[in-house]
Amino acid sequence: MEYTLSELLIINAARLLKDGDTVFVGVGSPNLACNLAMRTHAPSLLMIYEAGVIGSRPSRLPLSIGDPTLVSGAAAVTSMYDIFAFYLQRGNVDVAFLGGAQIDKFGNINATVIGSDYAHPKVRMPGSGGSMEIAGWANRCYVMTPHQKRRFPEKCDFVTSAGFLGGGGQREATGARGGGTQCVVTDLGLMEPDANGELVLTALHTGASVEQARANTGWELKVAEHLHYTESPSEKELHILREELDPQGTYR
Repeated sequence: MEYTLSELLIINAARLLKDGDTVFVGVGSPNLACNLAMRTHAPSLLMIYEAGVIGSRPSRLPLSIGDPTLVSGAAAVTSMYDIFAFYLQRGNVDVAFLGGAQIDKFGNINATVIGSDYAHPKVRMPGSGGSMEIAGWANRCYVMTPHQKRRFPEKCDFVTSAGFLGGGGQREATGARGGGTQCVVTDLGLMEPDANGELVLTALHTGASVEQARANTGWELKVAEHLHYTESPSEKELHILREELDPQGTYR
């Protein structure tokens, strides 16, 4: 079956989730990935939305973290403060999806400024929101992004959300309990951190090559010893994504 690169990203991100995971869900593609996982291999996924909804089981695709559909069938509705203080910081969030304009070789994320001068940047972006705390405290962080050289510099212009900082034990030295960036899903494959925290190419999608991945990465990208290929999207996954979750193609 034919599929778009966006669908490839969403489906491979959904496959990273485990049944029973507690997931901090954002809007857009990560929202689709979580809802797809719940409808396929992870029916016991517990979804938490930043606005204060716990255990959401939306009947349709939510358009924002404050969409009323999130409340229907939810286990609890609380405040944003409670979500961050009593769930995230206590270690009760297994997975969070993050995004940004830049992801560097140690999984740090920049969503604040492009350019070395913070006061006068080339581009000023939305900034952190809750992503700094999420990156620090979630047990696993995943990133979904197209594989483009401008998105993968060797070092971010600004670190909005901490991955493994400069590598080695630098993250642990800050006292951040969360596990950091555990996987970056792109339209070419998957990158995961090695023992030093450096992102390494561990998988390719069908049709992609190591040469493509290296040409679109801003550092000398290492390749895992046992590089594997991901499975192509299944007919079932594509049907749920297209017909049930996003029939209007809002995010696909």
